[in-house]
Amino acid sequence: MPPESDHQPLKLDQAAIEAAAKNLDEGAVTPGYGPWRDDVVRLLNDALATELVCILRYKRHYFTAHGLASPAIADEFMVHATEETAHADKIAERIVQLGGEPDFNPQTLMQRSHADYDESDDLQAMVRANLVAERIAVETYRQMIGLLGDKDPTTRRMLEEILTDEEEHADELKDWLQK
Repeated sequence: MPPESDHQPLKLDQAAIEAAAKNLDEGAVTPGYGPWRDDVVRLLNDALATELVCILRYKRHYFTAHGLASPAIADEFMVHATEETAHADKIAERIVQLGGEPDFNPQTLMQRSHADYDESDDLQAMVRANLVAERIAVETYRQMIGLLGDKDPTTRRMLEEILTDEEEHADELKDWLQK
């Protein structure tokens, strides 16, 4: 235990609290967000693009999967597409909360996405492409969470929840790949 003299009392920043009472048009974004808000919005828009590309890939695979094992795997593709849609919605809502604009522009979607679209016809290739994309999502969300640290705890918690889903998706796909 540190000596009593090294103890610094926990105190709130009164100036930041007073600043929070101003600029009401900023909504939930207080000066405590510091200079990172624009960076967070940019990172979130890239994550949004990734989720949208994943939705499109999963839906294409759902509708084009064929073969003996395809009905069960295709159903899983649709479940993942639905969960990715929920992720995209959460991310878009958070971007708006931060005073940004969610970027749904289809012309720049692929440039901003961390994951690729896939037009495989083979069921195993579909599963593999989705597993690669989920692993990329896991890594990018993990890095984003690390970058955010305590700069934006609300966004960090949201990304941690999404990361949990992405890890589950990757595990499920790995299991399908081994069948």
